[in-house]
Amino acid sequence: MAVERRIAHLDMDAFFASVELLTYPELRGQAVVVGGRSAQAPVTNAQGDREFARLRDYAGRGVITTSTYEARALGVFSGMGLMKSAALAPEAILLPANFEAYRHFSRLFKAAVASVAPHVEDRGIDEIYVDLTQLEGDTLTLAQRLKQAVWEATGLTCSVGITPNKLLSKICSELDKPNGITILKPNELTTRIWPLAAKKINGIGPKANEKLASLNIHTIGELANTPAELLMAHFGKSTGAWMAQVAQGIDDRAVVTWSEPKSISRETTFERDLHAKHDRARLSEIFTNLCMRLAEDLQRKGYASRTIGIKLKYADFQVVTRDLTLPDDITDGAQIRLAATECLKRVPLEQKIRLLGVRAGSLRPVQAAEYLARELQPTLPLEFGS
Repeated sequence: MAVERRIAHLDMDAFFASVELLTYPELRGQAVVVGGRSAQAPVTNAQGDREFARLRDYAGRGVITTSTYEARALGVFSGMGLMKSAALAPEAILLPANFEAYRHFSRLFKAAVASVAPHVEDRGIDEIYVDLTQLEGDTLTLAQRLKQAVWEATGLTCSVGITPNKLLSKICSELDKPNGITILKPNELTTRIWPLAAKKINGIGPKANEKLASLNIHTIGELANTPAELLMAHFGKSTGAWMAQVAQGIDDRAVVTWSEPKSISRETTFERDLHAKHDRARLSEIFTNLCMRLAEDLQRKGYASRTIGIKLKYADFQVVTRDLTLPDDITDGAQIRLAATECLKRVPLEQKIRLLGVRAGSLRPVQAAEYLARELQPTLPLEFGS
């Protein structure tokens, strides 16, 4: 007889903000927003007290990386522009992001989970899937053990959803946040999942959700009761069939403990639009830094790349990309810079630029790659686009 799977989705609670509260415990219970490259770091006054910047004082085009649940209650969420958010929560505390700290605590919580349940699929800096099927113990006890391990390793809370598959577990991990445990029983699909908005299904984005709404489909239950033929007619055969399946809670995907990345990229959005001619020195500095950091990412993760690409977003939000496939695999920052510069020569640089990115694709593990990075020492171009 087949054993029913027990798949957990573990999601850290307001992860970036929670890490910041470990450093600034006096901010617990307050509306706190993290984000913005030019956000001012806290300063200590003459009395020894820390003073924090307020959202109302921010000027720039940065976006929110994360916010505490108190800030979310005011309508301030990840991805919102900071200046727009200031109208909703002007007195919210604003902290600059500290990604080095976030990566550190990400490693800590994942190692803690793996010590309890080693079959783990990494899904990002703050979430993982865990296969509990073969572990001894009842489901609630295992969930409590996972949460306790994370707490002891990091001092942070997480929320866990446990169901027979990844699709439902991800939905359930959101149902009792923060610091919750949701275990879906076999007969609870129609009572707990179907009343939820269709967009709660991972994979139904804003455009698909808007189209569903135009068909008067708003909830997962309504989606489940829509003929598959109708969905395929409006979304295509593959997507329509997938929607009909997942609305019934069906998901056979395995927890994958390891996979090869398809590409690695670095990009940055400027605080003000930069011009290729008038701001060439600044752009050259940023461009070189992106290439060098991309090289560090490749070397740290053990990959070499044969395809280098660039991405530009102009001031009018138009996006252009260009790629260059090389004869050999590379990992060296100078070679990445040279290849990316060749890509730049194929795009117009008359407009002001809002975003710049560099991408490494066609990846292969370093031990399998035949590349010349260690043998060649190319001279870097001095200027952006030259």
